Amino acid sequence: MSLIPIRPGSPFGTQPERSDAARNRERLLRAARDLVAEHGVDAVTMDMLACRADVGKGTVFRRFGSRAGLMMTLLSDAEAEFQREFIFGPPPLGPGAPPCERLLAFGEARIKYVEEYGELARAAAEHSPQNRHDAPPVVLWHRHIEMLLREAGLDRDPWLLALSLGATLDPERILHALRAHGVPAERLAASWRELVTRLLKDC
Repeated sequence: MSLIPIRPGSPFGTQPERSDAARNRERLLRAARDLVAEHGVDAVTMDMLACRADVGKGTVFRRFGSRAGLMMTLLSDAEAEFQREFIFGPPPLGPGAPPCERLLAFGEARIKYVEEYGELARAAAEHSPQNRHDAPPVVLWHRHIEMLLREAGLDRDPWLLALSLGATLDPERILHALRAHGVPAERLAASWRELVTRLLKDC
C-alpha cells in the first residue's frame, strides 16, 4: 500500500519544482494558512489570497485552479502525514499490532484528523467535480479498513462492512456531531470503539 494524493496531480511524489516556483507556492500557502486562521475557511476567497500574497489574481488561479483546488492543496500535507502514519508508522495505528487494535486506532486517529482539518476537507469537497466518496484518499481509507477486517477473520462481505464502518468516519457526519450537537471527540472515539469491539469478537 502506498500514499495516495488527494486528487490526481497533487504533490505526493511528483517532479520537484524549480526553486523559485517552490518559493512562490510556499508564499501563497503561508498566506492562505494565515487567512484561514484569521477569518475561517468559508471566508477565504481567491481575491483575498492574491491581495495578502501581493500577486495577481491570475497567478493564484494558475497555481490552484479554483478555490476547491486551494483547499485541497492546503489539506494535502496533512493528508500525506495521516497516510504515512497508518501505512508506515508505529503500532497500533501502523503495522505490527493485531488488526483489531489497528482498526480501533485508525478510527480514533481519523476522528482527531477531522476535528483538526475537517473544515478544510469540507471546503475542498464542496466545489469539486469529483464525488467525494470516489476521492483517492477515501478509496484508500476504505481499502485499509477492508484489509484489517479480512486480517481479523471477518470473511463475510468485508467490502460492504468496510463501507458501513467508513461511513461513521465521514467528515461531514463527524463535523455535524462536533459542531451542531457539541459531541466531544472523545465521545465519538468511544462510540467507534464500541462499534468495532461488537463487530470483531477478538477485540
